Amino acid sequence: MFKIKKLSGQIRKAIEDYNMIQEGDRIAVGVSGGKDSITLLVLLKQLQSFYPIHFELEAVTLTMGIGEFDLSPVKELCERINVNYTIEETVIGKIVFEARNEKNPCSLCANLRRGALHNVAKKLNCNKVALAHHRDDVIETFLLSTLYAGNFQTFSPVTFLERKELYLIRPMIYIEEKHIKEYIKSNNLPVVPSPCHVDGKTKRQYVKDLLADLHRDNRTVKNNIFGAIKRSGIDNW
Repeated sequence: MFKIKKLSGQIRKAIEDYNMIQEGDRIAVGVSGGKDSITLLVLLKQLQSFYPIHFELEAVTLTMGIGEFDLSPVKELCERINVNYTIEETVIGKIVFEARNEKNPCSLCANLRRGALHNVAKKLNCNKVALAHHRDDVIETFLLSTLYAGNFQTFSPVTFLERKELYLIRPMIYIEEKHIKEYIKSNNLPVVPSPCHVDGKTKRQYVKDLLADLHRDNRTVKNNIFGAIKRSGIDNW
């Protein structure tokens, strides 16, 4: 129970620290079916029940057009917690892996998925999109940018897309990945395996493994990097 309360407190703190939610917001939650997005959806639904600011939720999943992707557990969860669920059929996987045959497909795939998710959010009359990036994602993205692009950069807690008139919010930026895993397990929440061909074989996975090695030698490494990001003011932090 402690961890559940802790995660609820961390998501509320992030929302309030960065003014992520205002009265009357309609928020499209990007739900891949993985542990992170399922946790985000459930935590936001829990928050909705007692938060003093009224907001509405829509759950959205994009299919990739590749592999087996049984979304029935996600649909059942949305029905159980009373959140409207939209499945948008796409052929993004076929474009990335067949038509374009990308050697480094992650960037193109992410861009196509973002565009498709934003379009669905607009169709659902949402003014915000909630993404399930967590604290470890913030740190890993910072290291990827530093090591491979030579920039001190990571994603912002809140981003405004002027052309789409949409806000992107990331309410889980204070939550560690290990606590998400514990939350999923302790609440017996469904997780749908990713159909991605390169899952676990990317530069991000390399950085994740590198961080794990560093953390074994120095338990404050992640805290140090995350603290440096917050103090630096990069990307509107």
